[in-house]
Amino acid sequence: MSSYAGTVILAERQWRARLLAHEARVDALVGAHLSRRRAGVPHPVHDFLFTYYSFKPAQLRRWHPGAGVVLGGSPPHAEWAGYVTGRGGVTVGDAVVRKRAATVEWVRSLLTATASRPAHTGCFGLHEWAMVYRTRPGDVRHEAYPLRLGHDGTDEVVEAHQIRCSHFDAFRFFTDAARPLNAVTPTRELQPALEQPGCLHAGMDLYKWAYKLVPLVPSELVADAFELAAEIRELDMRASPYDLADLGFEPVRIETTEGKRHYVEQQRAFAARGAGLRQRLLAAIDRVAVPAVTARG
Repeated sequence: MSSYAGTVILAERQWRARLLAHEARVDALVGAHLSRRRAGVPHPVHDFLFTYYSFKPAQLRRWHPGAGVVLGGSPPHAEWAGYVTGRGGVTVGDAVVRKRAATVEWVRSLLTATASRPAHTGCFGLHEWAMVYRTRPGDVRHEAYPLRLGHDGTDEVVEAHQIRCSHFDAFRFFTDAARPLNAVTPTRELQPALEQPGCLHAGMDLYKWAYKLVPLVPSELVADAFELAAEIRELDMRASPYDLADLGFEPVRIETTEGKRHYVEQQRAFAARGAGLRQRLLAAIDRVAVPAVTARG
């Protein structure tokens, strides 16, 4: 079987209710994306959740109870990779923990380091502007959507501000001309030292760290992280230089005082929500790492 901290046993009626609720929730979350994908219609905001992040909608929909939960009755999990069957029921096996040990420990160290720091605001989403700095038509990612201020106006905004992006996976998409303007030079190796909880991308990436730990974390937690990532992504693109008003996304004009104020308010709210998710992920990791000493029904 398996050994985790505080094993929980779910009767079939209990886990089946959670499974069905999770499937219905995910169907609502990804339905529009799947419809657009079938129709071949791209979306500059929401596609990010399924292209940059590698978890497929079908994977998000598959319900996992998390480590230390035993499913009674006849769960489909008995046929799934990583699960084992014993006298008490079906659960995630210890082999998964051994195989994923390096990932678990890396994610733990990153989340712990991030949680130890205050949330810094004041970046104003300028990472998206730095990704198109000194480009011209034909050079930008979302070519179907115009830049609100044009190329020259976008460059002026970048040059009028101090760029303070601490997130490597945003910084690596900066144009060559924009990289020297950043206050720091993030690298993958420096990520645990630089990641801070006010960063929008650090908040979105809680989804990535959650799904990378599947099936060791409960799927409800993964879905919560997905929902947060989706909301943050909308702010990220509303504050970007692109004009997405035709898609229903009114711009957050970070080049103005009022736009900066609004951005920081939203950034702080997302940081607070992200802090709760980060602690839940760390608690799920602790369940994996500590040998079981008790059991309860």
